[in-house]
Amino acid sequence: MSAGSRPVFTAIRPTVRPGLQDSRPISLAPPDDILVRSAERQFYMLRPGGPERETSVIDAQAQALNRPCLPVLLGCGLGYALRLLLQKVSGPIAVVEKEADLQACTQVLAALAPAQRERVMFVCEQDSAQVLKQLTQWQMKNAGLPLLPLALPFYLRLDRTYYGGLQRELQASASFDFWGRAAAPRFLQSQTRVLLLTSKYFLMGELENACRKLNIAYKMVVVGDGSVGCADFVRRLLEEALTFKPDCCITLNHMGVDVEGVLMDLLARLQLPLASWFVDNPHLIIHLYARCVSPWTALFTWDMDNVDTLRDFGFPHVFYLPLGTDPDRFSPRSPASAPRAWKTDVAFVGNSMLYKVGGRLKSGHFPRPLLVSYKETARAFMESDQRSVATFLRTSFPDIYNCYAALPDNEAKLAYETAITWQATRTYRNGCVRHLLPLRPLIVGDAGWKVEFRHEPVQPRYLDAINYYSDLPLFYTCPAINFNCTSKQMKGAVNQRVFDVPATGGFVLTDWREQMAELFEPQEIACYHAPEEALDMARYYLAHPEERHNIATAARRRVLACHTWQHRLQTMLAHMRTIFGTHAPQAPKSAP
Repeated sequence: MSAGSRPVFTAIRPTVRPGLQDSRPISLAPPDDILVRSAERQFYMLRPGGPERETSVIDAQAQALNRPCLPVLLGCGLGYALRLLLQKVSGPIAVVEKEADLQACTQVLAALAPAQRERVMFVCEQDSAQVLKQLTQWQMKNAGLPLLPLALPFYLRLDRTYYGGLQRELQASASFDFWGRAAAPRFLQSQTRVLLLTSKYFLMGELENACRKLNIAYKMVVVGDGSVGCADFVRRLLEEALTFKPDCCITLNHMGVDVEGVLMDLLARLQLPLASWFVDNPHLIIHLYARCVSPWTALFTWDMDNVDTLRDFGFPHVFYLPLGTDPDRFSPRSPASAPRAWKTDVAFVGNSMLYKVGGRLKSGHFPRPLLVSYKETARAFMESDQRSVATFLRTSFPDIYNCYAALPDNEAKLAYETAITWQATRTYRNGCVRHLLPLRPLIVGDAGWKVEFRHEPVQPRYLDAINYYSDLPLFYTCPAINFNCTSKQMKGAVNQRVFDVPATGGFVLTDWREQMAELFEPQEIACYHAPEEALDMARYYLAHPEERHNIATAARRRVLACHTWQHRLQTMLAHMRTIFGTHAPQAPKSAP
């Protein structure tokens, strides 16, 4: 049909009124055919072939439709082809038709059942380039499956430039081996290429900086609030897998991994390995992801004690990877430029956990037995060696465990486990800092500390929380002693303050953790083994500045040599290369 001519569509309806089973007026019955008139010609949609003129297009592609694909029907026609297609395939279908007048005449889409209509993406753009853009986004949202064009003959006669052009473009797309090209060999080049699945989590910036320092090529795909369910996230991931050809993806705390396992399935099809680094307690996260165990995933955890339990969960590749520091940000500075209020004998930086616990208990809407016992339960968990709240409850508080197990879903269970862990940390942290009150320590944190110590005769000094990136590096150079007491979500592991403070040249007095022996020599770290020891040790080191200096100097030397984010990234990628390095796409090797 020539450019500029506008066709007129006329419905050809039955000449005989429908049977008793169809009492609709003739004007509302489905058309038998469509007559097209223009200034140049006129023709019918179906005759002389009838409905088979549409359905034969679907029958001719029966073999292709049995393979994973995304059918694209070029034209609705009178619905015979569309209804047959919906019967033959169970997945999504796209329909392209720019003729609004024709749709108003046939009402094919409006006649579909709601469940069928949900499976159909209808594209009505006049610009074929926009049609291809929408279909590409739809394809990416649906795991990059090949597009299968199904052109109804009527539409090729109606507008060969538009529908014929789309048919040729889509056929070319269908012949493009997306999965074959995306599933490239990994870790073959001298320069490693990584895809960072990034969120607002504070350590992702450190990993990005480590990539730059190590000359690792990287791209970032933002994980939004919708996680992997967000079409833009999936589209960008697939685009980068094809064009950037990363050796692996890296995420923190399983960010971007959906509980349904969609991302894991997608990465497996791409043969693209994922490194997920848990820098919080994985027991508070991983049980949500029962469907996400994959041989293409390697887990890294900051706590050595979690390695065996994560392997027991089904993950074949699990490794210990402690925290570290950024020596460019946490570097020696002159305390002379710091506010006078920061200069003190002893300081502790941390949250009281008072309001965090209260908020979690309030929002959790937990049943009364869990609420009335949470303090006793948390204290017992604090004193135990058990890392998992659920396992601890099952063995030590069976009645509480039964109530916990009856919570409505995994999210509710996770909320309760988090509340117990935070309360255990609150109790422990409060007790450690309380022993230092005779020295009037400087506490930098939330207002909950003032509530915790409001009845104490000797009051500490208080400062509001300060920014980790802009303020803390300078702050750590000011106190004679930076006091540390580790969260109860990591009972054997070492937290970040043990690396950050020495990197600045500051002195840290920390609670002993079993895994410390793997990271420092005895002369490089000052530790108390029980909260009751903290006061005497603090007084000792205040009285021996030269010994403080020697320990701080040795600790900084160790941190710079072994414990930066660059070291951690190198270790992670060495494991990934060993497991997933390939000369041709294949299944990954099992972990030793």
